[in-house]
Amino acid sequence: MSSPFFSVIIPTFNRAQFLIHAITSVLEQSMQDFELIIINDGSTDETSTLLKKISNKLNSEKLIIIDQANHGVSHARNQGLKVAKAKYIAFLDSDDRWHKDKLQKQYEYLLQKPDTKLLHSDELWIRNGKRVNPKKIHAKAGGDQFLRSIDLCCISPSSVVIAKEVLDEFNGFNEAYPVCEDYDLWLKITYKYSVDYIETPLISKYGGHDDQLSAKFKAMDFWRLKSLVQFLDKDMEQQKRDYLEENIISRVNILRNGYSKYNRLKELAELNELISNYELEKILD
Repeated sequence: MSSPFFSVIIPTFNRAQFLIHAITSVLEQSMQDFELIIINDGSTDETSTLLKKISNKLNSEKLIIIDQANHGVSHARNQGLKVAKAKYIAFLDSDDRWHKDKLQKQYEYLLQKPDTKLLHSDELWIRNGKRVNPKKIHAKAGGDQFLRSIDLCCISPSSVVIAKEVLDEFNGFNEAYPVCEDYDLWLKITYKYSVDYIETPLISKYGGHDDQLSAKFKAMDFWRLKSLVQFLDKDMEQQKRDYLEENIISRVNILRNGYSKYNRLKELAELNELISNYELEKILD
């Protein structure tokens, strides 16, 4: 049997009430040349029961379910990558939903531009059940996205299709990161490759619920900083280097002031260790 065009990877942890809608949005795609890989990352809710019902209805060649102890979203996605057979990988967060022609439009794009490394799309935002408009800073785009990726996570995992060879090149998602793992990967990819973009919204991105990682981790800037400092020894245009260093300085100062103000000595010590390891004093002075 030939490999599917897409491998769709959904990691999930205790999101059964959202997961059913995410899975349905994949199964109802107008383009059906895909395999669906779902990683149940140690869920203790109704996820296992839901996945068993779905498994009984689908061809085993179409659906792969991986049950594992809880190791976090990066490990879960990477486990999916290990068994994925397609040339192109599409991710979907278990609380988001694809529009019906998402894969079809990306399929058509990739046929026209087969050298594409990462293709993403515009998106609709739903917060607490209501449609909201993102700020201009969150606008999606294509081309050289490295500088924008320094500022913020400007690519949504649920919208991307990535060539598997690129994910293999960067060893997938960094499993040491409890949060900002996508920010870390987009930096690595956009430093080396241009990004392709479809202006049409192809996903609905849902937010506002308490179990989101962004709601659990308050000092996400520390993990972004850990990603940024790794680029200090890279060759890049002076404009990009200046922008990188300015961003690092800003994040260090914000974190240092916050940790000191709230007497978070452990985090302050970790920050100082990072500063020392990467000799950041040279750019902080």
